Amino acid sequence: MLHNNNTIKYNCRLRRGSRDNIIFTTIILVICGMLFHVRQVHSFATVTAPCLPLKSSIGRNNNNNQIRCATVVAVNGEASSTDQAQSEYMWELRLNVNEKARTVASVCTSGTLCTVSGHEGIQGAPFGSYVDYVLDDGGNPVLLMNDMSMHTINIEQNALNNEDGSNGASNLVTLFTQLASDTSEQSQDVSRCSFTCKVEKIPDDSPDMDILRMRYSITHVYADQVMDSPIFSFYRLVPEKIYFVGGFGVIAKWVDIGDYKNAAPDILSKDAAIIVKKLNREFTEDLEGMATHLLGVDKLEYIRVTNVDRLGMDVRVTRQQGTRRNKLMTDEYRIGFRIPVISVEDAKSEILKVFQESWEKGEGVDWGDADTPPGSTVPIMKIAADGLE
Repeated sequence: MLHNNNTIKYNCRLRRGSRDNIIFTTIILVICGMLFHVRQVHSFATVTAPCLPLKSSIGRNNNNNQIRCATVVAVNGEASSTDQAQSEYMWELRLNVNEKARTVASVCTSGTLCTVSGHEGIQGAPFGSYVDYVLDDGGNPVLLMNDMSMHTINIEQNALNNEDGSNGASNLVTLFTQLASDTSEQSQDVSRCSFTCKVEKIPDDSPDMDILRMRYSITHVYADQVMDSPIFSFYRLVPEKIYFVGGFGVIAKWVDIGDYKNAAPDILSKDAAIIVKKLNREFTEDLEGMATHLLGVDKLEYIRVTNVDRLGMDVRVTRQQGTRRNKLMTDEYRIGFRIPVISVEDAKSEILKVFQESWEKGEGVDWGDADTPPGSTVPIMKIAADGLE
């Protein structure tokens, strides 16, 4: 009997000890969770991304480190600049230029191919043609071309049979492609790329020929009717230089070839144009409220979304300058998402959250949290300022 009582007491001590361990472990986990949450909130306080003026400042003594720093606009607190080297906890709010270039090349399926003319009377002159293309796994544009087309003739003369440039003409070609715009007036706002390339004729026994044929037939419905013709052949453009333009006055930069090949297109690339069009058409009041309450724009003329990607959206805001109505200034802002999105539905949710917080700020909604009033944690940056005065 004594043995049994001791056993019972021992088991009770074990259960009490286990319960104490569970309580201690729970307290530790709660504390860690609170610290993690604080760290997450802190990470949205400052951000880094290029901040370029619309008007070029090349040649000036620029002491404000515009290229290396990002300015967080004053609507989310006092404006400040933060060196990129100190961005330990900072979110990247914009795609890098390599991702942007790869996204443009992936979304577009046609462009203007510029070859060096060999035609009598215009020898050596650039000759532009409309062409369709797809990308191979390395991001190289692949074209299906008719042997009798003028651009194919130019390529045969000056690109394929002129590797050393011995005939005096360049052996390079340039493919220009740009994203679609809603109207012709907005065509300067969209991103575009120029790929200056060497040309390779793809043999029928190329390891990736089956994949290229399938991609071409899926992307271009006419391809099945002509790709087996003896007068049609596949050509691969291998980039030597890539030049990216993000829109009028926003960013223009040469892209490293290796970085481009290693980059992946944005996950929203196929749907971004539809989202942008819907926002500009159906959410005008929400966009105007966002400009007024989150961006602090006075005398707003109009606001328009120019791009959406997994990290946020770009908006172009035009406002009156001074007392004259015909004096307008246009700036571009980056509205960041708190977390990178992985689907169209996620992007819609993040955008609606921004609209909701701007409405709450405008209506003076108070949730009782003085440290984080509505709109205070939305990452916002002024990425381009109008210098065309």
